[in-house]
Amino acid sequence: MTQVQSVSEVQKPARRSFLKGSAATAGGLSVAFVMPATMSEALAAGTLHTPTAWVHIADNNEITIISARSEMGQGVYTSMPMLVAEELGVDVRKVKVTVGAGNPAYANMALGAQITGGSTSVREGWERLRVAGAQVREMLVSAAAAKWKVDAGSLKVANGYVMGPGGKKASYGSLAAAASKLEAPKTPKLKDPNNFTIVGKKMARLDTPSKTNGTAEFGIDVKLPGMVYASLEQCPVIGGKVKSFDGAQAKGMPGVLDVVNIGDGVAVVAASYWQAVKARNTLKVEWDEGPVAALSDASMWAGMRKAAGEGKKFPATKAVGNVAEAMKTAAKTVKAEYTLPLQAHQPLEPMNFTADWNGGNVKLIGPTQFQQGALGAVAATLGVKPENVSLRTTFLGGGFGRRIELDFIVQAALISKAVNKPVKLLWSREDDMTHDFYRPQGLNQLEAGLGADGMPVAYDFKVTSQSITQRAFGLPKDTFDAFMAEASVPPYEIPNMDVNVVIHDTGYRMGYWRAVSHNMNCFATESFFDECAKTAGKDPVAYRMAMVKNKPRFANVLKTAAEKAGWGSAPAAGRARGVALMEGYDSYLALVAEISAPGGEIKVHKVTAVADVGRMVNPETVEAQLFSAVNFGMSAALHHQITVDKGRVQQRNFNDFPVVRMNESPEFNLTLVQSTEKPGGIGEPATAMIGPAIANAYATLTGKRIRSLPLTKDVLAKA
Repeated sequence: MTQVQSVSEVQKPARRSFLKGSAATAGGLSVAFVMPATMSEALAAGTLHTPTAWVHIADNNEITIISARSEMGQGVYTSMPMLVAEELGVDVRKVKVTVGAGNPAYANMALGAQITGGSTSVREGWERLRVAGAQVREMLVSAAAAKWKVDAGSLKVANGYVMGPGGKKASYGSLAAAASKLEAPKTPKLKDPNNFTIVGKKMARLDTPSKTNGTAEFGIDVKLPGMVYASLEQCPVIGGKVKSFDGAQAKGMPGVLDVVNIGDGVAVVAASYWQAVKARNTLKVEWDEGPVAALSDASMWAGMRKAAGEGKKFPATKAVGNVAEAMKTAAKTVKAEYTLPLQAHQPLEPMNFTADWNGGNVKLIGPTQFQQGALGAVAATLGVKPENVSLRTTFLGGGFGRRIELDFIVQAALISKAVNKPVKLLWSREDDMTHDFYRPQGLNQLEAGLGADGMPVAYDFKVTSQSITQRAFGLPKDTFDAFMAEASVPPYEIPNMDVNVVIHDTGYRMGYWRAVSHNMNCFATESFFDECAKTAGKDPVAYRMAMVKNKPRFANVLKTAAEKAGWGSAPAAGRARGVALMEGYDSYLALVAEISAPGGEIKVHKVTAVADVGRMVNPETVEAQLFSAVNFGMSAALHHQITVDKGRVQQRNFNDFPVVRMNESPEFNLTLVQSTEKPGGIGEPATAMIGPAIANAYATLTGKRIRSLPLTKDVLAKA
């Protein structure tokens, strides 16, 4: 039996130091870079040439476009290449697409490293990837002009060819060698958006065929010669360590090769996954459960409330007017507290990764949202040079922020080194549910002063929660975390307003969850302004419209959503409608939910959504993401939460953490606003909006205001 260094001893400093290094080199476009994983594929077709890090061209004219973002269902495997192909002048459906890794050119400028998250992919890549495509186009044109001894201005490109006077024509493949030797132009001419033939048009996703015929490779599908499987017994309390263990019985079971102590768990390595699982069940482990073992929901909420009263307030934005004085003049005041529970990510593909240690060289294969972090953390953990670690990103069977974390990747690498074989580590659903990086609790405290006309004259908002960025990326203590303040500033014009954040570390392990703090803050603010409207005796849509009359994008989506939903007309008997309005990641959305509550249980019948996301790359993906976000958000709003007792997560599988099923999914009425504004992100925002829309509808239907999620049958019965 083998014992190696603990994951947690090295992962955090490795993550932070690697981020600092990568952020320093992330600027600009890297040229003449050959990505090893792509090279082997392209060489099978012919000699590979790489004009820039984004495009690889083989002599036979086979073109590979790099997607710098991981594909986890959000469509970047199509939208990112569309941006490059538009400028390059190729049919994106006829090119290969692969995910890049290991080059600072692929770093997400918005996040400082190669990370897929924050609905940044299109926003960050909109101009950058078009520039990359235009660079290669101009380099190919220059190579053709030099070959034919003509002016480059006389040449055109189409469908992978450069065409010149007198019927001259050359494929990109025949020009790639010469083009690769040229310096990439710094300011290539971009196409006028009015002339786009790819971007902005609906396109079927490029990854659909492989996902339907079974050829798509997810992490769970990876196979390597001589590969073995690992199942990891982890401390039932997150952060606990192995004190001692007895693996003798496991070691003697069929197929078992080794039992490995990696500090935060004991791995059974076997010839098959099921053999590893059965042997794991025989392990006898004594744990040092650590300080988290004393935590429970009650103790965490008590700490949160204490911090809300005593903790330092960080302004989310500059205060407007004088709230305290305006409150004194208010005709009425409205005061409320909203709470949000812990949530688990639970992508349908549980955590897994394959690692292959080979004499100091490490090959990593699997689903990750954070390529540079994975490379850096594994290099630091195993004590090898970063250049000796390679990574191939597979499709992700969901991510939602969970696969930004590196724990399961480092674990796989440690186990592989210990047994000196390629190892696939696969977590069970129960492992995943009980060892997540959870969305933190949120305590939102709100107060508004209403004037004689019922409109807000003063507004005070305070959210107390945990800083994920402190834990994940070393944000210094006593520093404002912008990721806690998303959607905390309402879209409404209020003459006196003060919005603040209080940071409180409960001690439990937290992570970024789809839409991050929009989820907590939007539920609180949009529910609260509905309360204000009802206190004032005003229609909730009209009330909001009066406060966004000078904000045309907000006003347009709200007005359109109300019209499309039939707001103002009576819904079917036993039904009611609720509305929510929000800006998230530069996208403006309004959402109306129509519900009933038969037998005291909420049924969502119809969701009307209007989204102004600026310029769209692939409208089909935008639609799909809105459907996805609403269903994902409905699960959290109606069904599930994570609870903790004695440091242990109480939920273990989908039987006690239920998700929305097909028969619960509502009818959708979706409108996409045609816009020439800069692109916004759409993969996440609607997740935050469905909860308040449902809660507002329920308040209209029953007169009962629910100020915490989830809106389960038991919660509604006690209201």
